[in-house]
Amino acid sequence: MYLHQKLTKGIIQCFFEVYNTLGYGFLEKVYEHSMMVELGLNGLVAESQKPIEVQYQSHLVGDYYADIIVENAVVIELKAAETVAEEHEFQLINYLKATNIEIGLLLNFGKKPEIRRKIFTNDRKRMEC
Repeated sequence: MYLHQKLTKGIIQCFFEVYNTLGYGFLEKVYEHSMMVELGLNGLVAESQKPIEVQYQSHLVGDYYADIIVENAVVIELKAAETVAEEHEFQLINYLKATNIEIGLLLNFGKKPEIRRKIFTNDRKRMEC
C-alpha cells in the first residue's frame, strides 16, 4: 500500500472530474480554482498558493508557492502544458524537499490528462515532524 493512497486516489478522481468537465485549453489558474471547488465538494481540506520557504543552513534563501496542498499531506503541482516536462517533475520534487510533506502529484491539464506521483522522504524530514 502506498503512503496516502486513499487521499491521492480521491485527488486524482477530482482531477479527472475537472478535466472531463473543462477539457484542454484553459489557463492554469482556471484549473486551480476548479480543483479547489472540486476538492471541497469531495470533503477534502485544501489550501491554494500556500507559501513554501526554502532553507539552507537555517537561513531563508527562497520562497515558492505550492499550487495546492491537500490535508497537509499532499502537494499538488498543476500544469496546463501540452505535455509534462522533466522540469515540472523536478519542481514538484523540490517542493517536497522544502516541506515535511512526502507525497506530491503533478497534474497536467494537457491535450491528454497526465499524472505523475512523486515521493520524497529522508531522515531529516522525519526528525522535523
